[in-house]
Amino acid sequence: MKILVIGGGGREHALAWKLSQSPKTHKIYVAPGNGGTATDPRFENVPGSDVQALALWAADQKIALTVVGPEVPLAAGVVDIFRKHGLRIFGPTQAAAQLESSKAFSKAFMKRHGIPTAEYDTFSDPVLAHAYIDQKGAPIVVKADGLAAGKGVVVAMTLAEAHEAVDFMLLDNTLGVSHNQGGARVVIEEFLQGEEASFIVMVDGKNVLPLATSQDHKRLQTGDLGPNTGGMGAYSPAPVVTPDVHARAMRDIILPTVRGMEKDGIPFTGFLYAGLMIDAQGKPKTLEFNCRMGDPETQPIMMRLKTDLVDVMLAATEPGAHGKLDQIELQWDRRTALGVVLAAHGYPANPRKGDAITGIPKETEDACVFHAGTTLQDADVLTSGGRVLCVTVLADSVRLAQQRAYEVAAGIHFDGMQYRTDIGYRAVKGAAA
Repeated sequence: MKILVIGGGGREHALAWKLSQSPKTHKIYVAPGNGGTATDPRFENVPGSDVQALALWAADQKIALTVVGPEVPLAAGVVDIFRKHGLRIFGPTQAAAQLESSKAFSKAFMKRHGIPTAEYDTFSDPVLAHAYIDQKGAPIVVKADGLAAGKGVVVAMTLAEAHEAVDFMLLDNTLGVSHNQGGARVVIEEFLQGEEASFIVMVDGKNVLPLATSQDHKRLQTGDLGPNTGGMGAYSPAPVVTPDVHARAMRDIILPTVRGMEKDGIPFTGFLYAGLMIDAQGKPKTLEFNCRMGDPETQPIMMRLKTDLVDVMLAATEPGAHGKLDQIELQWDRRTALGVVLAAHGYPANPRKGDAITGIPKETEDACVFHAGTTLQDADVLTSGGRVLCVTVLADSVRLAQQRAYEVAAGIHFDGMQYRTDIGYRAVKGAAA
């Protein structure tokens, strides 16, 4: 079977890596892929990102299954276009992808369907936004309404930071946010306290299949310092998601979301990612929805998955009113998987490109270095993005996984390489308590 994975980051490398382990797989294409998929004989990179051209290419190549990784092609309607060509594809339609592509849509949806989330309001007028901030006080959260590659959120601990974020998002737009309705908007919401976790499920329009729990680390620097990023590392399972929290998240957030989308005439198919804030009482609220797997959460989750991912994808995309995910039971490695992101010099504000990377070890049964912001130039692998690599390992405990991941990371080098030294610290702290 020929399979296409759309995207070029660490998430897509991990998905392609897992799909390649299926005996049903004949050939895996990655569009556009990265330096890691370019140097691996299991994959073939496909240039170009135009979704119409990609659909024509997939039809011509008789691609049996397409899996979409990133949010941009989903927001551009890649699923709708592929389906018009009669192609089997896993991901949400353009309308359903608004759960991620528009914070305003997402918050209004949650309010309408009684899904627990932070109190909020939406603004396109900076004067009104500033007045709202003064009324509510700090800390407060300011979000750009649109796709911002995981960097369109400012958790403002002071009024000055909040006001600056509003001006930055509504007046400057230096994030390059892909705004909705043709103009800049922000969502301003209450600051929630607790511990964050990533709750990711697969949906076939009706049935929901939860994936292993995970937790990522958003801040750039060790100790949760520095600016927010797309994610500097992750681990699975996440001890904060207890069986009780898991049951609450499914009952109060995930299932009402899937039923609500169906009720609104926008059935959801694909990966659904709920960023949760879990309070001291174990009650989760929704920080945000993503319509894709998280990055870097995908890497540890794929390392732990024992079930054939192709079988799961085929069940999820079964033709008809909805798929057959209710017939799938996922098997997981009992060990902990932990991934450490190695980022480029200047990330996240201004990542440098073109630095040569050395020391990437060969894949083993319990360790794999997934590529993200890399490119192949002649025989050299160079940095080409902010998050460059994700060193991902399996071990019997979080502490052992940390030790192993940092041993592997220590052998890799590129100029300006930066990474956190405490990925998984919350789980270690919890185990010691």
